[in-house]
Amino acid sequence: MEIRYLKDMLNVLADKNFVKSANNLELYYMNRGVEEKNGLRYDVTIVPAVMLGKEFNKTKGHYHFQNWQEIYTVLEGQAIYLMQKRNVSGEISDVYAVKTEKGESIIIPPGYGHVTINPSETNALKMSNWISPDCKSDYSDFEKFGGACYYYILENGEAKWIKNKNYKSTPELRFEEPLKSLPENLDFLKHG
Repeated sequence: MEIRYLKDMLNVLADKNFVKSANNLELYYMNRGVEEKNGLRYDVTIVPAVMLGKEFNKTKGHYHFQNWQEIYTVLEGQAIYLMQKRNVSGEISDVYAVKTEKGESIIIPPGYGHVTINPSETNALKMSNWISPDCKSDYSDFEKFGGACYYYILENGEAKWIKNKNYKSTPELRFEEPLKSLPENLDFLKHG
């Protein structure tokens, strides 16, 4: 099991005041290679219900090299998957979020960076993913720009999206629907 600590996430968080005074918390747990089947790797990740100051707990965020895809399924709790796509000049050309419940899935399309958010203050998120073991992750844009192009925060008791001002231009956030079940054939995940 690999643990992502607060110290690993300092430069991708919205609430810089929280970062200054927080202890080095365990933010999420990645169990990679729980199973391998038909040339794909099955992972399980647990994201506890921890507030990062004003921001809901989340994963660090990454892009996949080349055109790899990945599929996630919520096993327990809820998740919001935030997807963002860069254009050739490195600016964000598209951004959308998918709210998912237990049993629902989401496919990460080619070329999209993604962050998973646990939108609960009380319930842990447990999710699984299928991915090619050949797929590699690139965290550099998220580190360079201080996280994704939107943050999901809690302010005055209200959950809301705010733009990350480190990006030059960010499209308006749109919302898509999750898949109600996994596709039967996951062979599309084998090729980048």
